Amino acid sequence: MAGKGWWRPEVFAGRRANLELRSRVVNATRAFFAARDFAEVETPCLQVSPGLEPHLKAFATAFTDPYGGPDRPLYLHTSPEFAMKKLLVAGVPRLYQLAKVFRNAERSATHHPEFTMLEWYRAGASLDDLMADTETLVRDCARAAAVERLRRRGTGCDPFAPWRRLSVAEAFAEYAGIDVLATAPDPWAPDRAHLAAEATRIGISVSPSDAWEDIFFKVMLDRIEPHLGFDRPVILHSYPVSMAALSRPSPADRRVAERFEAYACGVELCNAFGELTDPAEQRRRFTADMDLKQALYGERYPLDEDFLAALEAGMPDSAGIALGFDRLVMLLAGADSIDEVLWAPVAG
Repeated sequence: MAGKGWWRPEVFAGRRANLELRSRVVNATRAFFAARDFAEVETPCLQVSPGLEPHLKAFATAFTDPYGGPDRPLYLHTSPEFAMKKLLVAGVPRLYQLAKVFRNAERSATHHPEFTMLEWYRAGASLDDLMADTETLVRDCARAAAVERLRRRGTGCDPFAPWRRLSVAEAFAEYAGIDVLATAPDPWAPDRAHLAAEATRIGISVSPSDAWEDIFFKVMLDRIEPHLGFDRPVILHSYPVSMAALSRPSPADRRVAERFEAYACGVELCNAFGELTDPAEQRRRFTADMDLKQALYGERYPLDEDFLAALEAGMPDSAGIALGFDRLVMLLAGADSIDEVLWAPVAG
C-alpha cells in the first residue's frame, strides 16, 4: 500500500471495512472522554523541540520569517507531550488529543512515519487511574467495533477479561530467569557487566558496544514481549528507574519508576507515566538523553525552554499516557499491518 495507486477503487475496497471500523472507534474514543469531562485539545505539530527520546529520529524543517528575519529551525513533533503539559500548567485539568505525530526512519507492520497517537493527561490522577482508563477505553472501542477479541496473525486476546498486571522485575524472572533489579545495585547507574553475563547465560548475544539499556531491550524483545498479551492484555509496570524517561520514581520503591506499558497480542499499545514535575531533574534527564543521542547518532535536539519554564511555574501532580491509536484499530480489525487501517499512506 505504500506505493502509488492505493486510491484505485479495487485496491481501496480491500480496506473499506477496516476504515468504517476505524470511524466507529474514533467516535467511541471521543464519547469515552466526553463522558469523563475531558477537553479535546489541538496543539501544533511544529515545535522547537520534537521530543527528546534518544533513539527517535525527527523530521526537521524551518520557519521562514515573513518579515525578513532569519529562518528558525523547527521539527514535527514525535509526541504532543510538551504542549499538552503546558496546558496542564495553564489550568486544563483533564485533556486528550488524537494527534498526528511523526517519527523518521520508522516503517514496519507496526510503525508508520506519520501516525495517530491518542494522548491524555489527568491532574491529580495515579497510574492506577490510567490503567482503569485504558482497560475501559479499549473495551468501549471493542464494543463499537463489534468484536469480542483483539486479533493479530492467528493470535488473539480477550479485552473483557481481567487484564494481567505484571511488574518488569516479575516479567524478567518469569520469562528470562533474570533478577533485573539486582543488575542495578545503583538504580541510576546499572551494572552493564552483570546484565551482560545474565543475558549471555540464557543464550542472548551481547555486543561489546551494548549498553545496559541495549541488553535490557534485547532480553525484552527476545524473551518477554513474545509472551505478553495473549489470552488477555497485560499491563507491564514498574520499570527500572534509569528508564524513567519523563516519569517520577515510585515512592514505594525508589529502584523503579511510575511507568507502565500495555500489551495485546504481543504488540505494545501504550506507554504511561506518573509525570515528573521537578524542572531541575527534568533538565538533567533531557541533557543526559541528548548527550547519549550525540554519542550514538552524532546529533542532538534543542531543549524546549518554554516547557521547562512551565515546570518552574508549577505543573500539578498528574499522570499521562500515549496510546498508538492505529495499532489499537489494527488489533480490533484483525489486520496484519498498520497500513491496512490508514485512510492513506505516506508515499515512498
